[in-house]
Amino acid sequence: MCGVFGAVVPSGSGTQAAAIASLGLFALQHRGQESAGVAVSDGEQLMLYKDLGMISSVLDERRIPSFRGDLAIAHCRYSTTGSTVWENAQPTFRLGPRRALAIGHNGNLVNTRELLGQLSGGRGRLPASTDTELLTALLADEPATDTVDALVRVLPRVHGAFTLVVLDERRVIGVRDPFGFRPLVLGRLPIEEGSRGDAGSSLWPDDEPGWCLSSETAGLDIVGAEYVRDVEPGEIVILEPGRAPRSVRYAPANPALCVFELIYFARPDSYMEGRNLYEVRRRMGEQLAHEHPADSDLVMPVPDTGAAAAAGYAEASGIPYREGLVRNRYSGRTFIQPSQTMRQRGVTIKLNPLREVVRGKRLTVVDDSIVRGTTTKQIVALLRKAGATEVHVRISAPPIYHPCFYGIDTQVETELIAATHTEEQIREFIGADTLGYLSITGVLNALELPYEGFCFACFDGRYPDPVPYDSASRKFLLEEPVIAGA
Repeated sequence: MCGVFGAVVPSGSGTQAAAIASLGLFALQHRGQESAGVAVSDGEQLMLYKDLGMISSVLDERRIPSFRGDLAIAHCRYSTTGSTVWENAQPTFRLGPRRALAIGHNGNLVNTRELLGQLSGGRGRLPASTDTELLTALLADEPATDTVDALVRVLPRVHGAFTLVVLDERRVIGVRDPFGFRPLVLGRLPIEEGSRGDAGSSLWPDDEPGWCLSSETAGLDIVGAEYVRDVEPGEIVILEPGRAPRSVRYAPANPALCVFELIYFARPDSYMEGRNLYEVRRRMGEQLAHEHPADSDLVMPVPDTGAAAAAGYAEASGIPYREGLVRNRYSGRTFIQPSQTMRQRGVTIKLNPLREVVRGKRLTVVDDSIVRGTTTKQIVALLRKAGATEVHVRISAPPIYHPCFYGIDTQVETELIAATHTEEQIREFIGADTLGYLSITGVLNALELPYEGFCFACFDGRYPDPVPYDSASRKFLLEEPVIAGA
């Protein structure tokens, strides 16, 4: 998934863009927990720092003050191409013959092998093994003298999901692919009266606002920015100190926002398509109660992402809502751990049952999805061990039958339990008394929006941007042994 943030502040404001970008990134930690980084420009040169680990350990108060400049981008990583190693942390950096570039990328390219064939010198020129590194090299090599012109020339050759924040010496640039698979929003940083200690003075000189880009509106909120609008699919937005944002369209818009963003990935306090995601998920729970009622004593969520849907299920069913599992707030999201072993270990670290709540009770347990099934199986076992007499599992998303090639690490169909098992077999595997999934129609009813405009490929197999079912989509393509001449 990944989280990206960009910030531009007026020259002479006394505020460092890296501090704002790093703060905004904290609101996006849920989107990637493997590594983090920031790149900054002082108008003449770029400086970059990145490392493995959570944002708080990488971008702490000791380091950020040394990153001085009016332009910055920041990134937190969830790997969908390449291993979890320092070289693959972002932002990427490239010093080309015509420009220096740093890039933060949310998404996944589907024509990596084709693009690699277009890179002079091939894979041997790439210091890292991500599609982002490849894209950065292609942009740095592009003969166009201007970064925006280079983007306009290169991006039409790129397929898949790419929400980008790009930094050169003079600008922060936001990009969404023509389908807009992954979100990106534009915000205006506030003009704060009296911030310099002078009566009536403002944070920015000449009352110029700053500007920022964020994967989600929650990132704007944490820095006090005002939401302006979404960056549109197929659009490039250019932010420069002292100027209003400019826009360039490089491709027609064909919107297909990942519906899983609204179901699970984005924070519930974020807004997408004009809708608050907590309310969207609560309505999904209501729809789920109508489609799959359960005879139980309590409705409880799998924290935290099942909470809104569980509240909606309880309201619609009239069954009392209780918290039956306590989440360790210092554990990461099990779904986005880079290996199955870590995902399995993460469940017992993350969740602990409230025995006094669940003992002797028939439970309806609401979660947002079942991907591989192992996490849900462990949760059901935890609740039974704590004394639950029945466990009825309800999922506020349809079954995931197909892999995602646009930025979620499910690129092998055999990893998906719904692709290889019937619903009854899944119920038996997870150990639930009953199992019910929300339908695609139920999702759309909760969204109150049409099917067109979203990507439902993981549920129905209809991929908006054609995907080659071969090695071009493998996660570790750029780590395969280099063949002579390749």
